[in-house]
Amino acid sequence: MKAKIIPIITVLLFFSIFFSSCEDNTLKEYKGYAPVYLSYKDLRSAVTEEQNIDLKNPGKIYFKDNYIFIVEELKGIHVYDNTNPSSPVKKTFIKLPGVVDISISGTTMYADSYIDLVVLDIENMDNIHEAGRLKDILPYTVPAVTDNKYPMGYVDKDKGIVVDWELRTIKEKVDINPGPVPYPIYFYGGGLAYYDKANSSGASSGVSGSGVGIGGSMARFGIRDKALYIVDNSTLKVFDITNQTTPSKVNELSAGWNVETMFLHGNQMFLGTSTGMAIYDITSPFSPFSLTFFTHATSCDPVIVDDTLAYITLRTGTNCRGNLNVLDIVSIKDITKPKTVVSYFMNNPHGLGKDGDLLFVCDGSAGLKVYNTADPKLIMDNLMFTYPGINAFDVIPVGKVLVLICNDGLYQYDYTNIKNITLLSKIPVVK
Repeated sequence: MKAKIIPIITVLLFFSIFFSSCEDNTLKEYKGYAPVYLSYKDLRSAVTEEQNIDLKNPGKIYFKDNYIFIVEELKGIHVYDNTNPSSPVKKTFIKLPGVVDISISGTTMYADSYIDLVVLDIENMDNIHEAGRLKDILPYTVPAVTDNKYPMGYVDKDKGIVVDWELRTIKEKVDINPGPVPYPIYFYGGGLAYYDKANSSGASSGVSGSGVGIGGSMARFGIRDKALYIVDNSTLKVFDITNQTTPSKVNELSAGWNVETMFLHGNQMFLGTSTGMAIYDITSPFSPFSLTFFTHATSCDPVIVDDTLAYITLRTGTNCRGNLNVLDIVSIKDITKPKTVVSYFMNNPHGLGKDGDLLFVCDGSAGLKVYNTADPKLIMDNLMFTYPGINAFDVIPVGKVLVLICNDGLYQYDYTNIKNITLLSKIPVVK
């Protein structure tokens, strides 16, 4: 799977570029990456349904009411009717530029679209449409470049959203004695080296009007009661969705630094960061407050929890610059004093999910692994199942069906009999 988009960082970029001289000594010419813009007007009129769009770059996954939603990173959302997991039916593709995360309450989907929060009515899968939008509510972002051989040109936010980079000769007027670049840059994974992070009919017509869907462990969106939570690199934003189509921001908190994932459990929120696990109390949904912070080695880390234990994966090979590949099991019996129970070395663990005593771990190129966690200190002795021939990214266990996203597509397994886990279906990536 391609490198996932990871939590956005805000930086002020300080650098000097050696330019060729020009007639005007304030006009500099150099070879570099020039931004390619999508205008704000086009961004905000882009939401449409399309058919026959192949899955090419799968991102995060979401499940609600027998529907699976697969994010096509920065492009849109694939929707499948999963009434029969052995034969999922492709319903539609929602074109939505800049989408990375989604969450659903009732028949309303909330999704990011670069700097906007978009509200989609998904009650009727044959008529998905934009029902609301909060403009300029999320950080301005730019995509990664493919290499660092050339500098990135000036970004003029007035021109719109940067959706790509074009390598060419750039001419820019610059101050003879330049100071810091006077605008913020936000990077996805793999940007500048010293700042990088990054139709056919179905069995039913739409999702139900009640309940909240289920996201994977890589999620940055979450819903509790009438509160929608969105976390970026350092900020937790809280929205009131009492009126589902007109959310309003009611709170914003500093959440630390390098926040990557969110997991809601009961009255607690668990944020995975590159240096540890932040725990918040959300008993009052619109007013979260910090309970504690559990520190671990620097690394990217999704986290899930059950009643008394948190499961955290740390991995190398990311822009979080970690040097460990481990599964940490942390006691949260005393929620204000989490402590490590045991750590296990892994290959390159990513997302994870849990159902009772079963722990599903996406171990990167080592594939899917399923453990019995009845005794946390003996997990490695209780490997129940492994599927090594895939590059696993994230999972959602639901109703004895495991929904697994990999670099080559979405797999579904029946784990009713844990001694005989069977593959039900695969939605392949089309290259």
